[in-house]
Amino acid sequence: MIAFFTRPVRDVRGASLRVALIATALVLVAYVVIAGAVLMIVTRNLTAAVDDRLRGYLSGTPASADAFPSTGPGYQQPLLRWVVLPGGLTYLIGPHDELIPAAATPPSEKLPDAARNVESPTTVKLADDSDLRTNGVTTAIKINGEVVNGAHVVIGQSLDNVSSTRHNILTAELLVGPILLIAVFFGALAVGRRVASPIERARQRQIEMTADASHELRTPLSVIEAQTALALERERDVAWYRNAFQAVGVESKRMRHLVDDLLWLARFDSTETAPSSEATDLGILAVQAAERFEAVAQARGLRLQVDVEPVSTMISAPPEWLDRLLGVLLDNACRYTPQGGVIAVSVGRRDGKVRLAVDDSGPGIPPEERAHIFDRFRRASEAPGGSGLGLAIAAAVVGASGGRWEVGTSATGGASMAVSWTPLIRGGAEMEESSMSETVNTPAGGVLMPPPPRPA
Repeated sequence: MIAFFTRPVRDVRGASLRVALIATALVLVAYVVIAGAVLMIVTRNLTAAVDDRLRGYLSGTPASADAFPSTGPGYQQPLLRWVVLPGGLTYLIGPHDELIPAAATPPSEKLPDAARNVESPTTVKLADDSDLRTNGVTTAIKINGEVVNGAHVVIGQSLDNVSSTRHNILTAELLVGPILLIAVFFGALAVGRRVASPIERARQRQIEMTADASHELRTPLSVIEAQTALALERERDVAWYRNAFQAVGVESKRMRHLVDDLLWLARFDSTETAPSSEATDLGILAVQAAERFEAVAQARGLRLQVDVEPVSTMISAPPEWLDRLLGVLLDNACRYTPQGGVIAVSVGRRDGKVRLAVDDSGPGIPPEERAHIFDRFRRASEAPGGSGLGLAIAAAVVGASGGRWEVGTSATGGASMAVSWTPLIRGGAEMEESSMSETVNTPAGGVLMPPPPRPA
């Protein structure tokens, strides 16, 4: 029984949630810092503009109260103007340059005590708790035609516009902040799951592969262990020992084949770069592979045929990978084709692609199983032998070499496994002579057809 894991990937979801929370927290800290910096810079710039305006008025102060106009270019808000006489009396300079005694000044326009002696930009509070930016200078001033020396002129401008702008910016930041954090959270969550899913799938596949490999190794190990225990139990005749060693040999070969496949897949998964691709004649490789499997086909009473079309079948791929692919396809065909059956290997062109096909007259692959035959340790047949890794290796080779699978039914009702690649030489001139000019009859009645002379 092959184990399949259907456990939801909670690890990915939990890790993605943690990553999203951490990312959101970092963005929140950065946002608070940036928002505070923006608020501080805007406040400073607006306040500096007010200070420049106050300095401009003070620097041109003549000996007259009309040096502080309340209208004109650049006017933004009414300016409050006071004069503090040497005796300590304070007057508010009205809109028509009249002097308004402190007793008659509205509470919201009285000069705060903190601003009586200011000589640099200073923010003070008015009676209505609003902020006022003030600056002052000691100078001579003409009042009612009389010059008063040592008078302290104070000019101030309300910071309501600065407070209003700062409030608007803060409101916008408070509105944008939650939206930004929500977007960051869900964006990080989605990206985290998307990035972590392949890692989790690889981890799950490793767990499944370990479990399935353990299951596959358990049977031959159990047979070897049982045969060893029986051999050590008591003395037996030579024939029994021969049969026992044969059984151990069969299981040992099965284990070695499984370990070889596992090692190949492990190297393939861990290798960042594929072997160097080179111009490879797929037709020649197919014939060479068929020659290796000729003895296997003969031993099982099968007819092995090879047909290479008289066209260029050159592709760019690692030849050792293609040889492994051919070995897997021919091994499967020989394994599942019944005695007296036919295995046909063909290499040629179809729809502008170089196409390799291995057809057999076996039981075929049910349509519902074709989507899963490339899964590791998955077998579409219950026939003995095989580990379920062959087609996984073949799929890895085809995917890495840029090929495309075509799984179907052969003309004899068996399985048809075909792969297409982009040719190295597009078009490819056809050879005039036939590729089927010679045949070699095998003792099992099979026919091995060598390829024609290859195009230059």
